[in-house]
Parts: sequence; structure tokens; C-alpha cells
Amino acid sequence: QVQLVESGGGLVQAGGSLRLSCAASGFAFGNWAMGWFRQAPGKEREFVAAINWSGRSTTYADSVKGRFAISRDNASRSVYLYMNSLKPEDTAVYYCAAAGQISTMTHEYAYWGQGTQVTVSS
Repeated sequence: QVQLVESGGGLVQAGGSLRLSCAASGFAFGNWAMGWFRQAPGKEREFVAAINWSGRSTTYADSVKGRFAISRDNASRSVYLYMNSLKPEDTAVYYCAAAGQISTMTHEYAYWGQGTQVTVSS
């Protein structure tokens, strides 16, 4: 059974940092690209960051470039999102997802986690 379980969300003040983690099981994690998406209330789910199977290639949404960093550890079947200089507009539920290849497109991702809430106060 495929599972993606996010953790690390919470409440943080603007300018603060958080690290999100996503633990994967039930599929060949090392062969899949991984991505982070987010969805704010009343808005569509949007791409945040993605990393290819080896970790050598990453891509970011313009809105988080320079502030967020994605990484993965294939040995522990985990992917991480380091979020710095957080802004109130970063408030959303954050989801990790798995795709056959690195992509910014929601429909390319086959597996999804349940999400973790990140709230940034001003």
C-alpha cells in the first residue's frame, strides 16, 4: 500500500523557518521524482518544488525560489522541504507527491500524501 506521510507543519511567525518531511512507503521511492505542492483556502493547489529521483535536479516555483529548498534521502525514503523567510502568503496545507519524472504539473503526480498545515503569522 502506497503511503506518503507529511510532518513538520505548524504555526510560525513571518521571517521564521520550518522543515517539512515526507516519509514514503509501498513503492520504489528511489525511482520516483518527488514534489511539494500547497493549497491555501479558496485557492487551487499549486506547485512549490520538485526533485528528480537522484536528487541532482530540482525546480522551484518563482514565489519560493531562494527561500525554500527541497532535498531527498533515498536510503531513508524521505523527502524534505526547508522553508526560510516565511511569509503570511505561504500559509497553506502542504502536500508531498510522487511522479514518474520531475514535473511542476499536478496531474503528473500519481501518489499524494494527506498534507500538513503551515500557518505563518504576521
